[in-house]
Amino acid sequence: MSTATDVPGAEFHTIAGTDIPVVTANTVVVGTGSAGFCAADRLWEFGQGDIVVVTDKVGAGASRNAGSDKQTYYKLSLSGAEGDSVNEMAQTLFAGGAMDGDNALAEAALSARGFLRLCDLGVPFPQSRYGEFVGYKTDHDPRRRGTSVGPYTSRSMVEQLEKKVARNGTPVFDECRVVDLIVREGKIAGILLLRTDVPHDGERSPYLLVRCTNVVYATGGPAGIYATRVFPNGQWGASGAAYRAGVHGKNLTEWQFGLASIKPRWNVSGTYMQVIPRFVSTDADGNDEREFLTEAIPDYGRMLTLVFLKGYQWPFDIRKARDGSSLIDLLVYRETVLRGRRVFLDFRSNPVRETFDHAELEPEALEYLEKAGVLFGTPIERLRHMNEPAYQFYLDKNPYVDLEQEMLEIDVCAQHNNGGLLVDAWWQSNVAGFFPVGEAGGAHGVYRPGGAALNSGQVGATRAAQFIAARRTDAPLAAEGFTAAAEPVVTGAIALAEAAAARRASGTPDNTGDLLTQVQELMSAKAGPVRSPESIQEALVQVHEWLSNYDELISADQTSRRSMNRTFLVRDILTTAYIYLSAMADYVGHGGKSRGSVLYTDPEGQLPLVGYGENAEAELDLPELFRFTLDGGALAHEVQETAWVAPSGAHGACAPSEVPTAEPEFSEIVTREEGDRAGRPLFRWRPVRPLPTDDDFFENVWKAYREDGNIH
Repeated sequence: MSTATDVPGAEFHTIAGTDIPVVTANTVVVGTGSAGFCAADRLWEFGQGDIVVVTDKVGAGASRNAGSDKQTYYKLSLSGAEGDSVNEMAQTLFAGGAMDGDNALAEAALSARGFLRLCDLGVPFPQSRYGEFVGYKTDHDPRRRGTSVGPYTSRSMVEQLEKKVARNGTPVFDECRVVDLIVREGKIAGILLLRTDVPHDGERSPYLLVRCTNVVYATGGPAGIYATRVFPNGQWGASGAAYRAGVHGKNLTEWQFGLASIKPRWNVSGTYMQVIPRFVSTDADGNDEREFLTEAIPDYGRMLTLVFLKGYQWPFDIRKARDGSSLIDLLVYRETVLRGRRVFLDFRSNPVRETFDHAELEPEALEYLEKAGVLFGTPIERLRHMNEPAYQFYLDKNPYVDLEQEMLEIDVCAQHNNGGLLVDAWWQSNVAGFFPVGEAGGAHGVYRPGGAALNSGQVGATRAAQFIAARRTDAPLAAEGFTAAAEPVVTGAIALAEAAAARRASGTPDNTGDLLTQVQELMSAKAGPVRSPESIQEALVQVHEWLSNYDELISADQTSRRSMNRTFLVRDILTTAYIYLSAMADYVGHGGKSRGSVLYTDPEGQLPLVGYGENAEAELDLPELFRFTLDGGALAHEVQETAWVAPSGAHGACAPSEVPTAEPEFSEIVTREEGDRAGRPLFRWRPVRPLPTDDDFFENVWKAYREDGNIH
């Protein structure tokens, strides 16, 4: 054993015949977004300083680079005369459906604590001259719990948390791709990383091992499974590695989709919609321009009003697709996915007519725009009058867009995964010592208030840090035991990389980029905001074929660090897509109907309706793919849990090869052989954990708190 000079604090261990640097710590935090940095800081504050942070790329990720939901922070009301309480906020979160009550209560109870901590660190949330932190109503919000510091709320959070972690002296290892987790006897033992800045030339090991007792997994949502997404470049997720290690999933079918620009990627919510731009589609070359909304919404005033409402009804909501503003999303989807056209927002001229005939707006839109003083001009003139920073914003992006001179290309994009990896009341998964936080953790329900994700990330990180600092302080697995646990994982990774490189050396073209694109485009086309049992099955068959043959399929250029990185990235994305598609098939098989931000095609359902006038209840002339039945809350009190069973004898995957024991039992939606090389996704439906009703009598709580801090 010797010191690894290029990795601070590491020692070389010979594992699977290869010298690999190993860093040892009580806890490794994976990810440098707002949840990851919060976890690292909280651990330090709670007295657990034996931590390291690893990340794919410090400057990447949704927290630092995304908008919309990352613009709003949802918290307990801290201003005004309007009443609010922890219990009421918990009820709001719990009412989203399929959400566990203990997570809802914790997110409400720690809301103020997490928010005020950010304020103290320097995040400039607006406050009155008397110190009240004012708020506004966001979607699915009965109070005024939303707050913001502008389009980069989460970026400001990340920047301040990052400074604090740096002041703490916590080491951060950049450019590290998660390959696999190391699990022994149901407990986390470490993590295998690919050092994406190290060439595969034999001079240095491109791998890094961390031997640890705990992993806080703040890798973000599995953004990489979709091509049409508003997640920023560099945000991929690493959920596949968790499933391969035996971590269970929860509510994987639940995503949030919405209208967003694609070059650059940004949600077109708020003022961008309220100024009522023109919706235009063209052919693939930018020709054959036409306004398409009028095909389904011929009434001028109604069309303008529905566009306006998208401003604060931004997420695609299937309940509003019947006769409301989410019809706009479906019409955009028809153009881009079903007709193969491109869609743009044109702020340079008014929809349909040369002049803006505001008198035909419905009262809600008319009153708002009248108060804003913008019943005039063109959309760009209204935008610059209402919100000049919104115009300047696109000038500062890469690529920049001058909305006064050119149109903005948009699509219906994946924005957030409400489901994710299974968490308990302390954000610990079914694998002891593994804590998914932020979007990686499946803490949300079907619906959630706008901005709840940022609060959830801070709360989950805090809860995980509390539990680790109080209950998981044991030293990592001894070197000998760790080597034994890590050996099959390392062996599998090296074998995959060598086989991919050998295939390229023998003449097979590098296909890492093509395969990545193919799976993403398949998922967006067949399993995005509009899904049918047939489209899900079609995608599942293809992804299963890719994944089960991956070891013989992938070809990577060994001289390209990017290509070798993609060798593991694509496997992770394929694994995730396979499990998610299986979850969608199971959801349909369980009787699931359209809910949240997804339309599930139902031949027995209804098409969207005209929605106004004498023929309000008549169906629109739209594709049969858009025929659906609302869930109506039928499954709101159940949670879908997912487990991945590894094929027996599989190198690298630490997941059990036996069906997990649970009540209700896990079962397959698609029967697979035990030796299936893609593994076997299993599912069970259990009741939601109810909102806790613990004794809150002060003396009793204080007595218990003195004993163990109420951390158990």
